[in-house]
Amino acid sequence: MAFDFYMPDIGEGVVEGEIVSWKVKEGDKVKLDQALVEVMTDKATVELPSPRAGTVKKLYFKEGDIAPVGKILVTIEEEGAAASAGNGKHGEAPKPAAHAPVHAPVSAAPAARSAGGIEVVDATSTRERVLATPATRRLARQLGVEIGRVPATGKHGRVTTDDVKNFKDAPSSSSSPQRAQHAPVSIGKGGPNLEPGGLSPTGGVEERIPLRGIRKKIAESMSRAVHTAAHFTYVEEVDMTELVLVRERAKARAAERGVKLNYLPFIVKACVSGLKKWPQLNASLDESTQEIVRKKYYHIGIAAQGPQGLAVSVVRDADKRSIFDLSREIDRLGEAVRGGTATRDELTGSTFTISSLGKLGGVLATPIINFPEVAIVGVHKIEEKPAVRNGQIVARHLMNLSISVDHRLADGWDGAMFLQDVKTLLEDPTTMFMEMV
Repeated sequence: MAFDFYMPDIGEGVVEGEIVSWKVKEGDKVKLDQALVEVMTDKATVELPSPRAGTVKKLYFKEGDIAPVGKILVTIEEEGAAASAGNGKHGEAPKPAAHAPVHAPVSAAPAARSAGGIEVVDATSTRERVLATPATRRLARQLGVEIGRVPATGKHGRVTTDDVKNFKDAPSSSSSPQRAQHAPVSIGKGGPNLEPGGLSPTGGVEERIPLRGIRKKIAESMSRAVHTAAHFTYVEEVDMTELVLVRERAKARAAERGVKLNYLPFIVKACVSGLKKWPQLNASLDESTQEIVRKKYYHIGIAAQGPQGLAVSVVRDADKRSIFDLSREIDRLGEAVRGGTATRDELTGSTFTISSLGKLGGVLATPIINFPEVAIVGVHKIEEKPAVRNGQIVARHLMNLSISVDHRLADGWDGAMFLQDVKTLLEDPTTMFMEMV
């Protein structure tokens, strides 16, 4: 008996998911709860397990495709005749009264459930028929664009953030009564106007890599941040000489506790202290109510490079942790990111972000805000350089800190004063320890 497995509603507000990778192929035997497919939504990346044991009869989406909630993902030919197939046509969810429950992955966000798992409903019956991500819909609301009138260029007729922006900027956008209908375009292996072997019209060799998965989410997130937050950047030079000495003295004690001590925990502590004085930087904007939400908790995001791209792991309640505890947690989260095992909870919920490349930190950068946060600090490399102290040229360990701030919610004075306070604490570690709660 054939069983149709539908794309479940795996999070509040989720209307679709990108197929990151199939764990099975047509003709494979699958066991109950065996991983079928990895799906990425705006909320998280999850693996969907098989709700039946049997043979994979048909896969309805390719890797990189966008699967709307309520559409068939895969048909499984069951072993035995214990369950019946869905009553709807292929590619459509059955009516709510006749649907079969499907199992949700343990890590999926809560959703409407029946006794057997997540309840599958007809996605088109309760949601706007325009296919677009929540982020795209939010942008349309911010720009005052009626999303149903935006010509779609994405796969399966999906409206993208670029579509919304282009529609807003187009001189004749207000007179377009309907969404444009696009004729299909045939693109070969090498892309438009390329030979199958990948040669461009000028004869150069090109490689085309699909923009999907984590890289695609990073692109969407960065684009949203740049086009929503009004960025400004302020830079300050910090004399880290005293902190270098403190760290050297503390390294042995840290090693006794199994901690590899670097400078980042000290910077986290200094930032938390600064955020308590300048709470407008530990905030976000609730655009639905037009309220500035100042957070009374300090979940510090640490931007780090993972195997699939940039990820921001979250050190929760950083104000309540010791330097050694911060160091352990930062290392643990870094290992999870590099190993690709970080959970959704470990990658979401930050209130303020620190971006550091360690020894590769460079001289200066203008980091992009981790939207919807208000600010992000960029940490750059520490170098021994000549400096003038008391009229004498001496060698000092100097480092630049940069801060990018959303000018909609905070002024230049706020960002500059915050960074000055952080600078003071880092240059005089004794003062930093006195500030700790």
